[in-house]
Amino acid sequence: MQRSGEQLRGDGMTIWRAGVEAVDPRRLVRQALCVEGGDVIVGEERIRLDQIGRIAVVGAGKAGAGMAAAVEEVLGPERMERKRLAGWVNVPEDTLRPLSHIRLHGARPAAVNEPTAAGVAGTVEILKIVASLQPQDLCLCLISGGGSALMPSPAEGITLADKLAVTRHLSGAGANIEELNVVRKQLSRVKGGGLARACRAGRLISLIISDVLGDPLEVIASGPTVADSSTPRQALSVLEQYHAREAGIADRVFDFLRNKGDQAASKPTARVSNLIIGNNATAVDAAGEEAVRLGYSPAMISARRSDGPAEEVGRHLAALALSMRSQPG
Repeated sequence: MQRSGEQLRGDGMTIWRAGVEAVDPRRLVRQALCVEGGDVIVGEERIRLDQIGRIAVVGAGKAGAGMAAAVEEVLGPERMERKRLAGWVNVPEDTLRPLSHIRLHGARPAAVNEPTAAGVAGTVEILKIVASLQPQDLCLCLISGGGSALMPSPAEGITLADKLAVTRHLSGAGANIEELNVVRKQLSRVKGGGLARACRAGRLISLIISDVLGDPLEVIASGPTVADSSTPRQALSVLEQYHAREAGIADRVFDFLRNKGDQAASKPTARVSNLIIGNNATAVDAAGEEAVRLGYSPAMISARRSDGPAEEVGRHLAALALSMRSQPG
């Protein structure tokens, strides 16, 4: 069936919207979290509400506002009051909105993907909340893209300026996200499972919207609730590989990592679960299904690793589109 240019553009927008709607944060949380009778169900786990003391909600990410709103909608006013729900989620300033029990905190300006002093202040409040919990309490952690920059907490003796300098240097020098995260986790109080170790609740469940290909839990937002296998020695190796000392990175960063040693981090006292509730594949599959409904024959492929520089991938896709356009039918 031949379609006009206008039809193709309209179909393209419809397909794109289907993909975006599939990863709407409120929708994803409502699919993963519900209340049924006297139970709260998170993923495949069912927890008796009468066995929960308090419920706390913390987290960070660009989708945090929608995720937090959905948690309040699912629990409802009466349960939130009864369980003394309190929460704090660090989000970009342009996504702020009033919620009844969960505080949305502007941790950085819109379109600025770097940690700020406001983000550090918000993370202090998050750490206070999780440290105040008791073994009978439930903590829900909401994590999405941008969470690493939105929830900064430099290790003792390391400044925010130090971490910014390290991040900027490594990014500019060509370090990949895995290498960058090895260093950031070792210089942080919350990354690499630090938030989980600070939490005193009996149960900690993270609802995660992944923006990383392949969904490696330790990489998404630098894994605040995921056990970390990296070491200070590996972080030093990355810094040396990209000539960080020659670039002017402060000596105290290297001293801190050397003095930290390679001892294993302590284990969290909470029972921790990390659930991926949405990812790139969620959007790709929904877009592909809409394309099929419209009469197209799409290739629904969600990459699990980088295909290379964006410029090269763009040229390949453009060439593929031109080739398909020249074919009959």
